[in-house]
Amino acid sequence: MICSTVREGINCPFMTAKGCNYNNGICHEIDEKCKGCNHCTEFSAGWYCTVFPDPSSKWKNGNCNFASHISVASNGKKAKLNPIKASKRKGG
Repeated sequence: MICSTVREGINCPFMTAKGCNYNNGICHEIDEKCKGCNHCTEFSAGWYCTVFPDPSSKWKNGNCNFASHISVASNGKKAKLNPIKASKRKGG
């Protein structure tokens, strides 16, 4: 349903006919770490995430999985390739 509390006009899975059923019926503002993300939008009440109602909880155990402004760097190691399996794949 369309949110009618804080993020007005955004489709929200927590919105019901009785109102918002998320924690205390209100979304939380973005965390400092969220600044620069494509999912942050300014509403009349402040800056909110359009994907998740409580962005600070997404940052508790590391990086937010919705963060569009963070790129994951690889360590440069390539996985070891089994030559027998590679030849089977190549042979068809």
